[in-house]
Amino acid sequence: MIANMMSHMFAELSRSSNPDPTSFFTFFKFFPVIMLVFMALIFGWNWSVAIGLQKMLPPGIKMKTALFKVFFFFPMIYILFFCLFFAFSFVSILSTPAGGSPPPAFFIGFAVIFPLHLFAMFCMFYNIYFIAKTIKTVELQRLATFSDFVGEFFLLWFFPIGVWFLQPKINKMLKNYENGTPQVSMPNFS
Repeated sequence: MIANMMSHMFAELSRSSNPDPTSFFTFFKFFPVIMLVFMALIFGWNWSVAIGLQKMLPPGIKMKTALFKVFFFFPMIYILFFCLFFAFSFVSILSTPAGGSPPPAFFIGFAVIFPLHLFAMFCMFYNIYFIAKTIKTVELQRLATFSDFVGEFFLLWFFPIGVWFLQPKINKMLKNYENGTPQVSMPNFS
């Protein structure tokens, strides 16, 4: 879908000797949908790892998931709000006459979005921290410190690449748990 959109956009530019750069904006209406699908995959994986591994924690160690859940759902709500704002922004920019300024609601929206965006970023970093700590705590069978799971933290931060290294490790931990085999420290791929 994305490749098709990009090829169509460049074909439009190559057809005319005087291309209209605003024709690109017509394709940005698909951006919120693409972003929502991608974020649903990321958030779904994060939730399944953070909450799913809680049953595999060593006896006597309990990680508090309440703050994780609050910080997990805030960015999701924010992303929905941001997608609506993004759509409104493009509609207002495209409907603004040449040389005119966007409506005041456009600027008020940016004033509201900025602090919410910073807080959503904080929430997402906390979620990465919590998930990395959970993975390493289950792997080591003791409460992990940041120096123990810094590698997992960065692998989670760079999500598509990090999953290639973390998912096999999680699968092995889950298989050991289901077989009743005690966890053994696995090689660190980070």
